[in-house]
Amino acid sequence: MPMADRTNLLDFTLPALTAWFAAQGEKPFRAKQVFRWIHQRGVGDFDAMTDLAKSLRDKLKATAGVRGPAILSEHISADGTVKWLFDVGIGNGIETVFIPEVDRGTLCVSSQVGCALDCKFCSTGRQGFNRDLTTAEILGQVWVANQRLRTAEGVRPVTNVVMMGMGEPLNNFVPVTDAMEVMLDDHAYGLSRRRVTLSTSGVVPMIRKLAQRLPVALAVSLHAPNDAIRDRIVPINRTYPIAELLAACRDYLEVAPRDFITFEYVLLEGVNDAPMHAQELARLLATTPAKVNLIPFNPFPDSGFVRSSGERVKRFQSILIEAGYVATIRRTRGDDIDAACGQLAGQVVNRMKQRVVKIIEAA
Repeated sequence: MPMADRTNLLDFTLPALTAWFAAQGEKPFRAKQVFRWIHQRGVGDFDAMTDLAKSLRDKLKATAGVRGPAILSEHISADGTVKWLFDVGIGNGIETVFIPEVDRGTLCVSSQVGCALDCKFCSTGRQGFNRDLTTAEILGQVWVANQRLRTAEGVRPVTNVVMMGMGEPLNNFVPVTDAMEVMLDDHAYGLSRRRVTLSTSGVVPMIRKLAQRLPVALAVSLHAPNDAIRDRIVPINRTYPIAELLAACRDYLEVAPRDFITFEYVLLEGVNDAPMHAQELARLLATTPAKVNLIPFNPFPDSGFVRSSGERVKRFQSILIEAGYVATIRRTRGDDIDAACGQLAGQVVNRMKQRVVKIIEAA
């Protein structure tokens, strides 16, 4: 059987893999063995899974495979940040970024090729939406990153995952939550729910669904202190306005692993960065336990927006801090390899234009 036609075991959660093994006439503990080999040890070669019977290894080689996305390019920043461009077929690429810190290694993972939400400061939305990524393509970013970065001692370097790359994760709900389930599984990556963060632009019904399915840490791309501004720059607000979004966030905290929601706020000069906007934001979030992550805008061609000055960003931050909030300014990492916030680039085939275009992801 050609490799492309074989079942990709990266597509499975442990329960799904157990069911697949049962369908092959194999016992459940064999699925757990293979699952550990794949995710804990990063092994994709069945011959290397030495505690499996040879007959099972031969059966797996004939019917299945472990296929992460192929690397088209890899760039390493002076600050240690690593950026990969992954091939996801038909001229399409997604980018994944690893950000090393002293006490953690954070992987920024994509969930879609392109995005349909059309946020006005985000070039990804401008280029249109092509397709959702599969569970294997999402989880494969973690699997390949750990393989590439694994130390001589065999330690997996990825300690945190943020679903903040290309796409709106909640618009690709099943593959995203299945992939996160594997990230959390003690037989796989064993990450805690505090170390897996999903970032959303505010798909309210799916926030509520996520709370029931897999309540990981939540980050919300807010970017405005009122509906008038948010309607303009985050069009999904016209469907799910701020009051509905914040109500869903408060409900989410009843089951979430953290006691606050992180609100992301890209500062755009003359649009949402004035002191009165900071004061309005402080009042808006008064009943929602919140941390605010302020993000300097990284311009792209014809965006129509300008980055706020450092002075205005710091003034905005100080107003929030004075109001009692934890407010941080996102530190730029990997900008020398275009891996900083707002610089993630990939290749996407726009269905409407049917051509390959370059996209830049704004957080």
